[in-house]
Amino acid sequence: MLSQNDFQAILADTTKHIEKDIVWAEDLDHSPAREFRIELRSDPGWPIFVVGRYNRFAGTLTYALIHRTVGRIYALDLGADHHNPDCHRVGEKHKHRWSETFRDKEAYVPDDITAAWHEPITVWQQFCAEANIRHIGIMHPPIIQEELPL
Repeated sequence: MLSQNDFQAILADTTKHIEKDIVWAEDLDHSPAREFRIELRSDPGWPIFVVGRYNRFAGTLTYALIHRTVGRIYALDLGADHHNPDCHRVGEKHKHRWSETFRDKEAYVPDDITAAWHEPITVWQQFCAEANIRHIGIMHPPIIQEELPL
């Protein structure tokens, strides 16, 4: 189990970094979405990676920190609302933060993300700034191949 103190330490850690370019790939389920998964390095060696998912047709974008033993601990979702455990709905722009009570199931509306779902590179920069992630590389745009008419 991940304690609240451990989560806070992970999020506050300013040594978290990614040293590679990010290239979006086809979704394994062959949906129109594009995805990436990339290792997150840090001085303490947190067992964490980052995933991204962009679906132009659904109008959604997600970036998430995944802890190898407990799963998703921090995420930003744009384009789809969320139903919290207390039955309160939050908007189409929301973040999930780990808690010992609800794990990642409770979300809130953030003030620090101003870009829209269709601006994945700008949203990535804002997400990294807030989550203390230094990206040493380039995020390539999530190019979606158009189907050719028959």
